[in-house]
Amino acid sequence: MTPEQAKLIKLSFAPIIGRKHEAGKIFYQRLFETAPEVKPMFKADMNAQSEKLMSTLGAIVGCMQDRPSLNAMLENLGRKHVGYGVKDEHYGKLRAALLWTLEQILGDAFTDEARRAWTELYDMVASVMRQTAHKTASAERPLRTGTL
Repeated sequence: MTPEQAKLIKLSFAPIIGRKHEAGKIFYQRLFETAPEVKPMFKADMNAQSEKLMSTLGAIVGCMQDRPSLNAMLENLGRKHVGYGVKDEHYGKLRAALLWTLEQILGDAFTDEARRAWTELYDMVASVMRQTAHKTASAERPLRTGTL
């Protein structure tokens, strides 16, 4: 990620935080419309869930240029999401819902450059989380023993 992309993300995130409750609500409405199979994963209060989403996005944006800290946070998230039932195919649906939400909140301010920057950030986040999820799932599988 370039310094210009990081700056674009930070600048575009400021209005999102100013409307974080609305943004969280829009995100989850869109996610559940486009990926209804994930809705059962969310058993908690959706207002609290939206708050967690915005807090996590804020933390990611805040440390996106500190890769060791960011990776540690994302690895932790990746491990947790295995327990929630998140699968590889969900990450693309989450990305689409996030980008759609940003577009809804930011309007014309969500330029092509901003979209590319957010896409790159999301893809990096998802990559680290997926890698950790695969390692976690592999480690949790019982070893098979026996004779052939």
